[in-house]
Amino acid sequence: MKRTVHPIEAESYRILRRAADTAALPPHTRDVIERIIHTTADPGWLTDLVTDEAALAAGRAALAAGAPLVTDVSMVAAGVTTYPATCLVAAPETAALARDTGLTRSAAGIRLAAEENPDGAVWVIGNAPTALVELIDLATTGAIRPALVIGLPVGYVGAAESKAALRETALPHLSNRSARGGAAVAAAAVNALLYGDPLA
Repeated sequence: MKRTVHPIEAESYRILRRAADTAALPPHTRDVIERIIHTTADPGWLTDLVTDEAALAAGRAALAAGAPLVTDVSMVAAGVTTYPATCLVAAPETAALARDTGLTRSAAGIRLAAEENPDGAVWVIGNAPTALVELIDLATTGAIRPALVIGLPVGYVGAAESKAALRETALPHLSNRSARGGAAVAAAAVNALLYGDPLA
């Protein structure tokens, strides 16, 4: 997706490329890592992210073809400004499912979204480790077949562990090793797949 790049953004990218050597990375990997560094002003993401070029290419192709984009929380959806996203965390039926099952609201929203998006969606978890665990469980049973899972939840309880569990699956995915993550980072990964290199 081509867009007008503001001079401040272009200069930010030139600065980050001096701070983090990304030149040898494959193109989609570079796009994602640079967009996350740009979003956070933290070059440490270069060594924290765990990427797979083929998985990112599949996610980009899916989005280019209009695949569903499903997020765990509304803040992730809000950060993706040029592509419609589904987020059921605030839906009344999500609250009811969470109450009846003991799931967190985020996990319940993922379970309900799976019923509507079983094949080929791009799934983005940017907040709740429980949502990522639920997504992994759904994929393990064959309830969903994602085009890409962006697993970047944040927190001291379960975040790093849920991302490690994602990396143990055969799902096409993006994750990171540490407990950090969050909605802005997850949205940045999606935007990278949508926009590509702003200096190209």
